[in-house]
Formats: sequence, structure tokens, C-alpha cells
Amino acid sequence: MKIFCIGDIVASYGRGMVQGYLDELVYQKEIDFVIANAENASHGNGMNRRAYDELCSYGIDAFTMGNHTWGTKEIAAILEKENNVIRPANFDTACPGKGSSVISKNGKSIGIINIIGQTFLPPCDSPFRAVDREIEKLNTTVTFVDFHAEATSEKIAMGWYLDGRASAVFGTHTHVQTADEQILPKGTGYISDLGMTGSLNSILGRDKTAVLNKFVTGMPQKFDLGVGMNCLCGCVFEIDEQNGKTINIERVMIKE
Repeated sequence: MKIFCIGDIVASYGRGMVQGYLDELVYQKEIDFVIANAENASHGNGMNRRAYDELCSYGIDAFTMGNHTWGTKEIAAILEKENNVIRPANFDTACPGKGSSVISKNGKSIGIINIIGQTFLPPCDSPFRAVDREIEKLNTTVTFVDFHAEATSEKIAMGWYLDGRASAVFGTHTHVQTADEQILPKGTGYISDLGMTGSLNSILGRDKTAVLNKFVTGMPQKFDLGVGMNCLCGCVFEIDEQNGKTINIERVMIKE
């Protein structure tokens, strides 16, 4: 079984890259499932119904979120209605939606869990305790975990924490693809960050001039979207369906 995980999709530029390249990638690499982080899918902040429907039409099977989960008014209804959209499991229990789901397609099923980090991000419950609960609840042989976190140390710690208990742990949020993809000793595939799917002519998807002015002057800026040279970033995990372990891992970065 092969699962393609796509890094943070940013606005129309990211959605355009998915439209342009996903179908061929699925065909060439014989992908069974596609998971994408979509917390920036709608104009760089949240995911609305239009972006959700569009990305589903391109072949994405499941969506994870992050610290920008609540960026659109429509997301609460989407989380309540759609089984294939999850938000961090360690958000407060009063929040709409759920932190994990089982997705089935062509006679195959996988469990997906979304958690968010505590370091350099708004307060939340322990991602380690939350992922324990979700793994026990899902009880799936093939289980993928999107750890939406800032600190690489926290992400790596989660990888080791779940080694042998999750099929794969991939990081999102920082929008920069890391080159540390590996299979941990007990069979868990790991990468610290999938990277960003959107404009490379930017600073993490945002207009360079505005972000530079913020850093140089310290003054508030309106962060419009960056424009030009786009990329699609992600990772393909090949999983042994019998034991749920990763047997191969391949980073993907397409630029245009």
C-alpha cells in the first residue's frame, strides 16, 4: 500500500499544483491514498467549502488541519459533516470536529490522526497523551499521524514516541521540506516536515516584501500571498498492509 502525504497547501497556487500534478503522481507511483494538510488552503488561512470541494475533486482522500483550523467560518460545519477532515486531537474537547478518522477506499482502510505541538504555538493539551488516546480508539493496522508543530525537536520526539505504534509520522506547519526522511527501528516512517505546496517566490507562502518589512522594522504588515514559481511537496510512504510498517519512503518536490 502506498500513501502520498502532501505538505501544507497554500491558497490557489497550492491548489493549482495539486490540480496539475496529483493525478499523474497517483498513476506513476501507484498511490492508494492521498492525505493533505489543508489549514492554509483557502487564501492562505483555513479551508472553506469551495476549497474542500475543489481539492476532493483532484483526488485528495483526507485532510488534516493545524493552528489555522478556524481561519474560515465554514470549517466548523465541514468538520462536523465530513468524515475525511480532522483537526488536532489535542484541541479542547468543546471544539467542533474530531482528531482522528478511518478512511476506506477500494477495499482498503487507514487510520489518520492529527495533533498539534506545544512549543512556540498557542496553548493546547499534550499531543503525546492525545495521540495515545486516538491510537487506542482507532485500533487500525495502518495508522498515519500528522504532527503539526514548530520545533523539530518536538517532532522528532514524537517520531520516536510512536515508533512501532504508527505506520508513519509526518510533520507539517513550517512550510520547509526537511531531508531527514527515515524508517525508525521498529518500522515507523518519519519525516520532520513535508514542506509547502504553494508559491516558492515567497516567505512561507507570503509576499516577501511585507514579511521582510516586518522583520526589518518590527511594524505590523498585511501579509498578502507570494506570487510566482510554485511547488508541490510531500512524501510517499509504502506500507506493509499485514503489519502496518513502512518499507519504503520517498520525498517528492515538484517545481514549476
